[in-house]
Formats: sequence, C-alpha cells, structure tokens
Amino acid sequence: MQTKKFHVAKGDTIMVICGKEKNKTGKILQVLPKKNSVIVEGINMVKRHARARGNELGGITEKESAINSSNVLLFCEKCSKPVRTKTKILEKGEKQRICAKCEGSI
Repeated sequence: MQTKKFHVAKGDTIMVICGKEKNKTGKILQVLPKKNSVIVEGINMVKRHARARGNELGGITEKESAINSSNVLLFCEKCSKPVRTKTKILEKGEKQRICAKCEGSI
C-alpha cells in the first residue's frame, strides 16, 4: 500500500483553519498517515483518566489529540497568515517549499 503524501511535515508551524481550535497556531509533533491526521503541540487537548500502576501516579492528565490534516495549513512567518505552498526546484535538483502568496521560502 502506498503512503499518503502530506502538505505539512513534523516540526512545521501550522494554523488550524476550522473547528473549535480555529485560528490557533502550533508546531506539529507527529504525523499519522494511516489516519490522515496530525498531532499539534498544545492544540485539541483532551483529558485522559489513568489508574495508578506501581510507582506511577494515577489521575487526570491532558494530552494532544489528532486533527485531520485537511483542517491545517502551513503558517508563513513573512505573511503572518496560513498559506498554501508551491514547490520550486533549485539548481542542484533539490525541492524547496515556497509560500504561494509572498514567494518566500519556508
């Protein structure tokens, strides 16, 4: 089975464009290609109840939950907006992502 290609990658700064977390920005912690989702730092927080095991404490903890990748766009620092990206092929044959609005490299 072929893996899905995403428009964002781990470590990118993104902005959520719809849902309850709309207009919030964060850094991608993990990409989940099988679920077509991403996990973003500090966004879509959920509470999990944990039972005490051995020397670990029990209680209620908060952690990030997955967001569908169609609900996020790459955040351009120069434009200060969420933007679509283009790919530009450099002289050495390497690909580089650029902002579709300001043509700046990301």
